[in-house]
Amino acid sequence: VAPPPSLVNIFKELQCDPGCPRPAHGCLQHWAEQGVLLLNAVLTVEEYKPASHQGRGWERFTDRIVNVLNEGREGLVFMLWGSHAQKKGGFISRQRHLVLESPHPSPLSAHRGFLGNGHFGKTNDWLEQRGEAPIDWQLPPL
Repeated sequence: VAPPPSLVNIFKELQCDPGCPRPAHGCLQHWAEQGVLLLNAVLTVEEYKPASHQGRGWERFTDRIVNVLNEGREGLVFMLWGSHAQKKGGFISRQRHLVLESPHPSPLSAHRGFLGNGHFGKTNDWLEQRGEAPIDWQLPPL
């Protein structure tokens, strides 16, 4: 299955920062095994109907996930991409976590600041400053 357009733009950003080769697949298991969670504000959608399930309760559910992570963990990195994600930033303690914001990686907005945001390198720099292992963003072959 071909990666969706937003993931293609994430891969483009990874090619620039921190310089990972573009993967030939969209399997993100390697990231998940290192603790990376990609979370949309709304978790379902009708095919070919963007935002078709907004306002159906997912927002409250994902707000709760962000709250639980914020309150229950220390030293997380939150990359808030797009206005829906940035609204959730109000729940996050910037004293305990790193919060990075940019436009969404969607083809409609990626060129307004997502591409070139440097979030992957900033994440690893911050983790290393805390004495933690950086994320290996390079996806291995399947």
